Amino acid sequence: MTRKSQERISGKFRVEESPFEMLATANYNRGRPDKILVGQQTDHQSLAEKSTVLSARPKVAELVFQLYGRSLHPELFEVYQSRTIQRGDYEALVQITSAGHLVTWRYAGITLTEIATAAHHPLPAKRRLMSHRLRGDRADQLECRGGIKYEVAFSLEPANSERFYAYQKELTLQATRKGLLHQFDSSGRWETGAISYINVDSRDKLFRVQAFHTFPDDCAVLKIQSSFQLPKKV
Repeated sequence: MTRKSQERISGKFRVEESPFEMLATANYNRGRPDKILVGQQTDHQSLAEKSTVLSARPKVAELVFQLYGRSLHPELFEVYQSRTIQRGDYEALVQITSAGHLVTWRYAGITLTEIATAAHHPLPAKRRLMSHRLRGDRADQLECRGGIKYEVAFSLEPANSERFYAYQKELTLQATRKGLLHQFDSSGRWETGAISYINVDSRDKLFRVQAFHTFPDDCAVLKIQSSFQLPKKV
């Protein structure tokens, strides 16, 4: 595998200045529709009882983004929303967790798993392909065997209380049938709790994920855009 990392985000693959621009410019499914296999709320209680599960929203200073060349055990996470999408020859499992999100993408015996979570979350080191602290702006990419390309760009943005409240409200309004949305309980500082929203764009040879996570106690918004691309000729 070859990898290229860059600190500045430029060109076509970038995190937009606001989540609303990303949603407005997203290209939705073309051709035959994807097959949604699962779209359900998960039983929190059974997962929360596991000692290794991270059940609280972390502080933004604790956030990390990681990519694995394997799947991760589901009992490591407290999952609030889950959806499995089949399109062409690949399958993707998209999940909202207490700390962020988890995406598991499979194609022709290859598995890639991206996760946004807390740094202290007990995750394996085996077959970890990327690991970044979620600070400021950054982009990274990876090429796997068979010509599969993975790209990610993220931005962690602080906001004043007025702007943050507007983000919260707009994300709720932008939730669509194709997206996943979960609103967490309030910690007491805000009338509403944190929000996680994930929008997906699935095509035969491209799967794109746009994730937005708000952190009310820190007045910050995390935006992550990633893509899993099959080679042009397979």
